[in-house]
Amino acid sequence: MLITFFRTLILYFMVVIIMRIMGKHQIGELQPYELVVALMISEMAAIPITDTEIPLINGIIPILTLLLAQVTVSYWTLKSEKARAIVCGRPSILIEKGRIVEDELRRLRMNINDLLEELRVKNFPNISEVDYAILETNGKMSVIPKGKHRPVLTSDLGINAPDPGLPVSLIIDGDIIHHNLRTAGFTEDKLRQYFKDEGVENVKHILYASIDNTQKIFWQKKEGL
Repeated sequence: MLITFFRTLILYFMVVIIMRIMGKHQIGELQPYELVVALMISEMAAIPITDTEIPLINGIIPILTLLLAQVTVSYWTLKSEKARAIVCGRPSILIEKGRIVEDELRRLRMNINDLLEELRVKNFPNISEVDYAILETNGKMSVIPKGKHRPVLTSDLGINAPDPGLPVSLIIDGDIIHHNLRTAGFTEDKLRQYFKDEGVENVKHILYASIDNTQKIFWQKKEGL
């Protein structure tokens, strides 16, 4: 029993590290070859866990081999457009200039209802509003609306809006994020003084706080404090 426990822990941490090396793609964003590798790694890891008579190395070597294959293919597709087309395929245009491309739907074995469902997910319930719909290589659909149906931008109104930048988290669940604090040009004393001025004596009472590009701080206090 103890052997199974430690074997499971070893393989668990190994798979976590390998998946981290492979990248940060979510399951829905994996290319086909990445999904195959992920499934095979999980299967290879499960075999030595369930059968303790199989040497642990017999599970580790195939997993490392799959990692090597995945990294090699990723590098190959990164450097070669032809390799990328072979391994990942090419995007498919399903709607072109407002017209449904029937041949492409048939080739992908996709019916009209599937197309309409994907458009609704993208907040385009009316197909007449769509100029182009493209099925990407990861299976997700990109939709380009017709000019009169696209969202109004500040540039369309002649407004020169400032860039909002990326808000930086300063406090999460009462803990100060010191690295982000330095990035924002804040000191801990300055932050504590800010909250004292706001009537909060202890930053541990803060659920979340962030600062944006304009030095405006958003914060929320924990409930019941």
